[in-house]
Amino acid sequence: MIEVDKLRFRWPGAGDDCVAIDTLRVATGQGVFLHGPSGCGKSTLLGLLAGVLVPREGRVALLGTDWAALSGAARDAFRADHVGYVFQQFNLLPYLNVLDNVLLPCRFSRVRRDRAAAEGGSTEDAAGHLLTQVGLARTLWTRPASLMSVGQQQRVAAARALIGRPELVIADEPTSALDAALRDGFMDLLRIECLAAGSTLVFVSHDERLAARFYTRVALPEINRAAERVA
Repeated sequence: MIEVDKLRFRWPGAGDDCVAIDTLRVATGQGVFLHGPSGCGKSTLLGLLAGVLVPREGRVALLGTDWAALSGAARDAFRADHVGYVFQQFNLLPYLNVLDNVLLPCRFSRVRRDRAAAEGGSTEDAAGHLLTQVGLARTLWTRPASLMSVGQQQRVAAARALIGRPELVIADEPTSALDAALRDGFMDLLRIECLAAGSTLVFVSHDERLAARFYTRVALPEINRAAERVA
């Protein structure tokens, strides 16, 4: 699913690389817990895996496609087709209601739209099924995202990432604002839905208590030579 070779990345104006990884492989359907201290490059690496960023040197490939070989527009389209992303701050559109936020990937990707429709009879039905799975009652689906609680917004973000069964689901510290009960419920949901869809899950957190839920655990400072300076 993911292939990383001789990756080097630095932010404009920075003197040193912040990510320097020689080799990383993630198999199809694998669940990976990626952890490390603040500042070691976790979110930057996720941006590289999702093609939001491109490396200064080396290769980052998803499904055999090298992100750097694609134009900016082609990367956006490929990402929309194949990647579901749960952001730390959720990044819901506040002026859209819950259902329309979940349907956003289907509006940008025909692949995700066709998969969702094949699953549920229509994209709306598929979105409704996911919202039910995450525990949001139908009476909330037409409510603007801005009026939802933090825990509710997080569930909407998860449903949005999962709709259309993307091959890769990336979760960037999505439980950092949740209490223990909400955190555990969210983790159960995310793992179950990814397993059902056959999606590869890359989950990033500094909370190593969550590591027990994953067979594969990667400490970023151990593979990222640049991170040795902050580990």
